[in-house]
Amino acid sequence: MAKSDQNQVLRALPIVVGGLAGVLLFVNRLLTPELTDSQARSDALGVILSAVLMLTGLLWQQIQPRPPESVNLIGKEGFDLEPTLPDAVKTELAWASHLLLTNTVTRSLIVWYNGQVLLRRGILPEKREVTPGPILQRVLEKQKPVYLVALKLYPGKVEFDYLPENTQGLICHPIGNQGVLILGANAPRSYTRQDENWIGAIADKLENTLNQWSKSVSNERINF
Repeated sequence: MAKSDQNQVLRALPIVVGGLAGVLLFVNRLLTPELTDSQARSDALGVILSAVLMLTGLLWQQIQPRPPESVNLIGKEGFDLEPTLPDAVKTELAWASHLLLTNTVTRSLIVWYNGQVLLRRGILPEKREVTPGPILQRVLEKQKPVYLVALKLYPGKVEFDYLPENTQGLICHPIGNQGVLILGANAPRSYTRQDENWIGAIADKLENTLNQWSKSVSNERINF
């Protein structure tokens, strides 16, 4: 049984109990030399109850969603911040990434802004550079997030070679028109609507901070 499906035993329990009860009733009928009317009624009631239990178990298998299977991402635990960032920006990036890694299914996180990687955190491969491919370009142009629920099914996954190669789910959320928040999960279809809203709120907060930082850098260059 997969660790990610802790309710599997409970879903199968009615089927097992119903089937076992049916078998015991059948054995008891075979070993009974003389069948009385009361026993016949009891056996009929037992068969009905066993059938109801098994039907309930089958319905549970169909109705109750099974958690998606998770994997161990290929890579090493890491936390890299762009060293030239001001301390205030570093603190906010560290805070935001910590919230996302501890409160969502995110296992890998990258903040790419104004052509450079400002943050890498979580399970990461050796490659550090981010080259925006068609999906990231679309996120920047449309200013809308992209959620790839099962990354392995998308041919465009090749552009995300800066994430673990077995990343299962992916969200790319714009940070204004200059950056993208890239999140990788270790299970497909694992981000909820609440997670998406939470990610959007943090991306908006980062946009404000990084925009102010970018403007201050530009002003310093002009004054220089």
